[in-house]
Amino acid sequence: MTAAFLRTFSRTAVVAIGAASLAGCGINSVPTAEENAKAKWADVQAAFQERANLIPNLAAVAKGAADQEKGILTGVVEARAKATSIQVSPGDLTDPAKMKAFQDAQNQLSGSLGGFGRLLANVEAYPELKSITNYQMLQSQLEGQENRIRVALRDYNGAVQAYNTTIRTFPDAIGAKVIYGAKPMVTYEAATPGAEVAPSLQGKL
Repeated sequence: MTAAFLRTFSRTAVVAIGAASLAGCGINSVPTAEENAKAKWADVQAAFQERANLIPNLAAVAKGAADQEKGILTGVVEARAKATSIQVSPGDLTDPAKMKAFQDAQNQLSGSLGGFGRLLANVEAYPELKSITNYQMLQSQLEGQENRIRVALRDYNGAVQAYNTTIRTFPDAIGAKVIYGAKPMVTYEAATPGAEVAPSLQGKL
């Protein structure tokens, strides 16, 4: 083998070893895990927005209701306005305060919807609801949307856990700290124990 060949081979080997070392230090794994978590968060926001989009249909269901029912519906509408006004961008996923504000707003809306549902639990007391053809459809849509929200939250929390583990585990932690300045992302905490299990809205709305 000539000296030129050996020099070329050595340079190629050094580049290959260097690339492998960088890859093992989180060059690829850290941003991959981060982008996956951000994508899952987009799914969470979409699921909550779809729920918010169903709320105007409650106004149609409650049309002509007594003042008490209208007051509760007003609370639902106001909670919806607050929940949709608070947005968390992908860059905010490491900010516990912003995540808490978003969670609190969504939890308040969930509570308002629950109160409205309990009020209408006894359908026999609201015979006018039976004549609304899309009542059962709305009931099914809300229950299905609660399921989608819980699936989206579960997937997001799983992606965040994977990302947080990646940036804390050797050797990926090296690239995470030195190159990316990575910070742990915040998981979405369930408001109440067992909240990860989708409730049945049958007989509640």
